Amino acid sequence: MKKTKKLNPSKAALFAGAAALMALTPQIHAQSTVEDLLNKLEQKGILTVDEADELKAENTTNSVEDFNKAFNSKFAMPSWITSYKLYGDFRGRFDDVSTETPAFSGHDNNIRLRYRLRAGLIINMKNNLQVGFRLISGDAPGAFGGNPLSGNATFLGNGSKKFIYIDEAYGIWAPISNETWMVVGTIGKMNQPFQASYMLFDPDYTPEGAALQTTYKINDENSLTFNSAAFVLDQVNTRGPFLYGGQALWNANWTPQLGTVVGIAAYDIANDGNFAASATGTPYDSNRGNTITGVAAGDPFARHFNPIVGSASMTYTLDGFPFYTGKFPICVGGEYMDNPAAGSKNKGWWGGVSFGKAVKRGSWDISYRYQRLEADAWWDQIVDDDNIATTPTTPAVTPETGTAAGGTNIKGHLVKFDYAIFDSLTFTFTCYLNDLVNNPVPSASSHAIHAMADLMWKF
Repeated sequence: MKKTKKLNPSKAALFAGAAALMALTPQIHAQSTVEDLLNKLEQKGILTVDEADELKAENTTNSVEDFNKAFNSKFAMPSWITSYKLYGDFRGRFDDVSTETPAFSGHDNNIRLRYRLRAGLIINMKNNLQVGFRLISGDAPGAFGGNPLSGNATFLGNGSKKFIYIDEAYGIWAPISNETWMVVGTIGKMNQPFQASYMLFDPDYTPEGAALQTTYKINDENSLTFNSAAFVLDQVNTRGPFLYGGQALWNANWTPQLGTVVGIAAYDIANDGNFAASATGTPYDSNRGNTITGVAAGDPFARHFNPIVGSASMTYTLDGFPFYTGKFPICVGGEYMDNPAAGSKNKGWWGGVSFGKAVKRGSWDISYRYQRLEADAWWDQIVDDDNIATTPTTPAVTPETGTAAGGTNIKGHLVKFDYAIFDSLTFTFTCYLNDLVNNPVPSASSHAIHAMADLMWKF
């Protein structure tokens, strides 16, 4: 019997990487051999001539499929793991903020070049279990860690090395999963589970706590969804502030073309008197807008937050549309929020329309939204931080003077356009045009324009 040479660990790892690269190389056909792959890697400069020759000499099979089977038999995953998925995206951004006052950063324009990198892994296991995590880029940390509302890293510091943070880390169990019921529990740092707009939660916000999501399928046309969660906001003592909420949604398909979603939700921030205030009086300082009592620690808010939120949307799907490939959705929707604990400055709402959906190559969408979010309708630190306005310089009675920032007490327009250049590459243009709802200096401008142009690669 012919005796085969056993690969040492480093060579085995190199072969495994080569096999993985083969799957990502479109020029190599599925029937290609390991030798073909090694030749291609040598041509691309990934392997030297000597390394390629050595690996060819030690290769005992010329089939990539046979090699992968042999490799997996020696380096097998635990038997309870059924699959895993590596995913992520890279976004490059041109970011321009324009105001009508020199109080913002000493001038009326602030142009930044930025990027965001996200990479994660999802591991599926038997018994409807799942574990996942995601890493994200970001600028230098504040006193409490990375910005909870942004993964942007700004081009600055002479090419200085940038920071990487844990963006998600969670475990999921679906104890009930059948044609009628789906019950899913999540614990850890997660994507927020509520179907809510950026008026309530910034798209980059990944809270920490536990969530329970239940779906009941009434029939083929109707289903009910119930979302609930409790998130820790701070842990300054045994009664630290936390956020909890519940949501009910009715999804209905009236015809193959027409669908609606109607929802009601309630949220509450408990123990908000135990927040540790910052030097400017607001916990964490990412956004602005809430009425506060001062800059000292301990109950910086003048109002409590327990809003009730109603939402509705209707989508009609056309069979086709000019300059668009495939079915063409048109969606009209909105949200209304009332915070009864505040008594005044306590309402928020938006309404908008979108055409199309940029998913596959050549598809696109364009949308418009008008939003008005009063100062104490909701906690300013977790709403959309790109939706900004300028607070003019005022007497030293509020800490947020002379700044352009996101948060509450903002009204205005949003226009957005997406175009899928390829399945994996999308161009996006976003423009906010805003003012303050209540301007502390009516004679001064609070206008701000925030324009962003993005290219995003998905993998």
